[in-house]
Amino acid sequence: MYQTTGDQHITEHHHYYGAGEAESLSGSSVPRSIVHAATDGLRNGLVAPDSVRLPLVGRMPRHLRDRKALMAGLLEAAGGHGGIHVLHGTGGCGKTAVAQALFHAVTSHLDTVGLWVSASERATLRAGMLAVAADRGAQAVELAAAYAGQRAAADLVWHYLDSSPQRWVLVLDNADDPAVLEEGGWLRASRQGTVVVTTRQGTSPVWQGARLHRVGTLPVDDAALILRDLAPDSGTFEEARSMAQRLDCLPLALTLAGSFLSRQLLESWSMSDYQRHLEDESTELIDRGADSERDARHLVGRTWQISLDRLERAGVPESVTLMRLLSCFSPDPLPLALLHPRKLAATDLGHAAPSLQGHRVEVALRGLLDHSLIALVDIERGGAGVRCVRAHGVLLDSIAASVPDDQRVLLTTSALRLLAEEFPETLREARVAGGVGWLAPHVVSLLRRVPASEVALQAVELAVRLAGLTFEMGDYHASSSMARSAAEVGQRQLGVDHRVTLRARHRLALALFRLGRFEESERLHRNVLEARVRLLGLEHGETLASLQDIHEPLGQLGRLEDCVTSLRETEAIRTRILGPDHPDTLHVRALLVEYLAHPETKEEFDEFAPAAVATCEERLGAESFTTVTARHNYAYGLYAFGRWEQAEAAARKAVSDRERIHGAEHYLTLSATVLLSWILEKRGRSDEAIILARRVVEGQEKVLGVEHPYVLANRAGLAASLAASGPVAEAAALAARNLPLCERVLGHSDPVTIRTRAVVNDLGGTGAEGSPLGQDGGPVERA
Repeated sequence: MYQTTGDQHITEHHHYYGAGEAESLSGSSVPRSIVHAATDGLRNGLVAPDSVRLPLVGRMPRHLRDRKALMAGLLEAAGGHGGIHVLHGTGGCGKTAVAQALFHAVTSHLDTVGLWVSASERATLRAGMLAVAADRGAQAVELAAAYAGQRAAADLVWHYLDSSPQRWVLVLDNADDPAVLEEGGWLRASRQGTVVVTTRQGTSPVWQGARLHRVGTLPVDDAALILRDLAPDSGTFEEARSMAQRLDCLPLALTLAGSFLSRQLLESWSMSDYQRHLEDESTELIDRGADSERDARHLVGRTWQISLDRLERAGVPESVTLMRLLSCFSPDPLPLALLHPRKLAATDLGHAAPSLQGHRVEVALRGLLDHSLIALVDIERGGAGVRCVRAHGVLLDSIAASVPDDQRVLLTTSALRLLAEEFPETLREARVAGGVGWLAPHVVSLLRRVPASEVALQAVELAVRLAGLTFEMGDYHASSSMARSAAEVGQRQLGVDHRVTLRARHRLALALFRLGRFEESERLHRNVLEARVRLLGLEHGETLASLQDIHEPLGQLGRLEDCVTSLRETEAIRTRILGPDHPDTLHVRALLVEYLAHPETKEEFDEFAPAAVATCEERLGAESFTTVTARHNYAYGLYAFGRWEQAEAAARKAVSDRERIHGAEHYLTLSATVLLSWILEKRGRSDEAIILARRVVEGQEKVLGVEHPYVLANRAGLAASLAASGPVAEAAALAARNLPLCERVLGHSDPVTIRTRAVVNDLGGTGAEGSPLGQDGGPVERA
């Protein structure tokens, strides 16, 4: 107790010394004082770390994959010129693992001291750096004064680092708020050592003068090796590769997944099993591989929340809503223009929590970029560069899983509206824009994330629209995939008989036909047709579309009578309801032209076909799709009836029309081209016919795939034609390649297989009756 009068100013220090000098962990002779700042230290929340000589961040990876160049540069710096090196990248990309590997390398193989400090918070940074000063020889009284605020703490630390008798590497880990380093002047360069900073912020002015190293995801083969390192008995390299791609090659996700597989006790999942389960519970399943749930940085479900929380505290809460909006989309590049303030202002995101107003989009984007949650990438589309934003797939899955339930409908609806604005209105606009393929992964992602039936309706409608555009552009694989996804979501959310679900299934049936899956197409068309008749009636426009389009698989399956009946019935109903000159009526007539090119209907063809072409030209114009289809099918009829000269002129016109409307490599253009090659073969101009046939086979392989029935038929015809005209070696190689594909896809007794086998056996086959070049079932009808 003290009793006095007047003002008294008392400063109290508590110094606790160990017994003399203590050796460092590496056995160095640097004097060390054990200091407990019992009063001021605890009062300020400064508790010294248990060690600065070990990275207290968990186990070091067994192997560091795909970081050789980065490690070589860091080791060179540690052994010589030093400097400040900033490892920046999104959470979970392996920045700390690189720093750990460097730390281990320099302390094991160089006469260098390793020092590790957590820079995630002001308190841990200050306590850790003062512990570094103690390690480098600071006296207890100096440390106590720094703890008490009576001496500049950063100056003390750097005085002892600069005067260290040994070279050192100092790691400042998790410096995600660069201001923490800037405020006290904690980040400095020294001739005695190398500073390595790990951070999610790669654009801070604090890093001025430092060397920046972006740490990203891994190449897929290296990512697969990480899974094999951790769980070698859980799958093949190919399975590991597939799983790595699903995990977006993100090191944290790979490590957690591999750890889970290696530690299974009650179950024994393979990598393929794990990947299947990811579809239902991606974030939760990945995090089950963690040693504990205490450190959010080691969990994919929580690591990015650290950055979002920091942005909220920094006064940019809009970044949270923007990140949630981006989680509705795919990891594929998303055009930055889609996030223009004017476009976002037209959505309801202003009512989100936190609110995202148009004028704050720029700030929110910058916040996400600064914290490495997203990145900017440039892609080429339509001959021009497009600036895009991109985020990791695991990150997006994690953010999407954490969106509050009351925000899901608003966010998904806004995302759908933004994407819908990007849809071209016409095929010409789509081509000018460089196609619509970039939209597909984002629409599929929205289909996966639809939270309610009212949003599902918009999403399925958008997907059906995109499936139609990709179909018209000739990408039938993409159209089939999109239509199937739309149909599945429609059936689950809207019901199997919902009109939009039926539209999706109808679109899928069309794509399946173009992909050569004729029986599947017919079954699906039949199912949709029956449902539409039952629900809408036979004379409804959508029912008539089904009745018309089922003719395609029927004709290809050899059911010619049923095929023609479906077209005649459609034409009769449309004539009665819409009128004889309605575009839909004229279109079904254009389709019917092809199937009248048969000996039994020759007279009807001669009367019907020229009239149909003339009417289409008069009513719709010479350049309309329906008119071009009518002329194309008329050319086929002239070929089928042996009118070679007329057929050649008509076919050349069809090729020209198709190229102008669809492009040189479109399915329909190739169909017109193969027709012209048959005609030229008939007219004795084999050389020209072969040139066209080669072009068709090469183009169809790209568009349809090497095993499509039309490709097999046209390849067989080309091989036979080559054998007959002289290039025997080419013919033999082509036939040998074609035969096993024909046997597997078409069967051993199919005419195309027999024709191909004949070329293989004796190089003397001349193909199908009438033309060695074969055919694809006639001109194709509907785009």
